[in-house]
Amino acid sequence: MMQDLGTERPAVILGDLTHRFVTPGGEMMDVLQDVSVTVREKEFFTVVGPSGCGKSTLLNIASGLLQPTDGTIRCLKGDRELQKLEIGYITQDSNLFPWFTVIENIMMPLEIRRIPKPERVERAREWIKIVGLEGFENHYPRQLSGGMQKRCSIARTMVYEPEVLLMDEPFGALDAITKQTMQKTVLDLWQRRQTSVIFITHDLTEAIALSDRVAVMTGRPGRIRRTVDIPLARPRDVYNITDQTGFQELRQELWSLLESDIETDLKA
Repeated sequence: MMQDLGTERPAVILGDLTHRFVTPGGEMMDVLQDVSVTVREKEFFTVVGPSGCGKSTLLNIASGLLQPTDGTIRCLKGDRELQKLEIGYITQDSNLFPWFTVIENIMMPLEIRRIPKPERVERAREWIKIVGLEGFENHYPRQLSGGMQKRCSIARTMVYEPEVLLMDEPFGALDAITKQTMQKTVLDLWQRRQTSVIFITHDLTEAIALSDRVAVMTGRPGRIRRTVDIPLARPRDVYNITDQTGFQELRQELWSLLESDIETDLKA
């Protein structure tokens, strides 16, 4: 069965975004320039690009943490504008509170939203089960492996059921085996909830394995060079994705769009 984006309704609209900042030398530097992206409801949308092209800046703008120099950002559920608390953000670092246990970390966003304690506990335990952390509820982050910390971070974000999920290279620091396991976990969760996702990665195999579409950015100032459809059947097997018909052609297409900028970076 081929992929199904589920809907053509927009979930995130980035319109003509430009962002610049002042360098230590006092010069203005454009990080993003005229970036326009529309992510559909229930879509898994990935952004790849050379280092320093503004991918993380793009997510910070989408999350509301950073205001663009120019352009517009809208996050929607149907015709309704989303509030910041309805947007989830998972970074490369797990960012768990070291003085809280697993279950306390997962309950924290529910406490911020003033969810009654019995419901907080129930929902946290449900997500502990979903991400496979049963038996570790009372462990502290320092007692967990990197993969387990990432599972806890994902559960802490998903427990409040965000309408849009932003993920900034969440598996970049993990070993290859743990990385694939976490890719499967995220795909399973996405299939379960069909949350709209914007995912950042440097890994083209990861981008193809997870995504409905992949946007390729240029070097700084970052622009969208092209958006590539990933028409591979779902559900996908992340462990054997490289053997799937069409994978090599898709990887070559993405690489060809990145190659010149990456070679320029290496020569710099």
